[in-house]
Amino acid sequence: MRIGELSKRTRIPIRMLRYYEERGLLRPERAPSGYRHYQEADVEQAKLVSSLVRSGLPTRLILPLLQENQPNQVDGDEADGEEDLVALFDAEFARLDSQVKCLSFSRNAVQQHLQRLRTNRAKTVD
Repeated sequence: MRIGELSKRTRIPIRMLRYYEERGLLRPERAPSGYRHYQEADVEQAKLVSSLVRSGLPTRLILPLLQENQPNQVDGDEADGEEDLVALFDAEFARLDSQVKCLSFSRNAVQQHLQRLRTNRAKTVD
């Protein structure tokens, strides 16, 4: 599929899909004419990347997350880089966990208020 169809199916703007490609988060094939050609698996990959970006995850952390299923031999300098990556992911996990707690608290407050409004509305209708 071409980029326009991927954009329609994922509801991700073409400009953002190009940015994901620039960052190595999507890797479409190229036709001899230069047009991008996406596979069916790219639909889910694009949705995942978009979700991670919207949650605030930096693109520099999304790439290693996407590559987690690829075999990775760690030695020497790579081990130091992996420890740095672990620290970054630890910090990101803590940030997301805090954000989830905050959102849950806010969601519960809104839900309780909505229930009170509905209860009051039902009383005035009777």
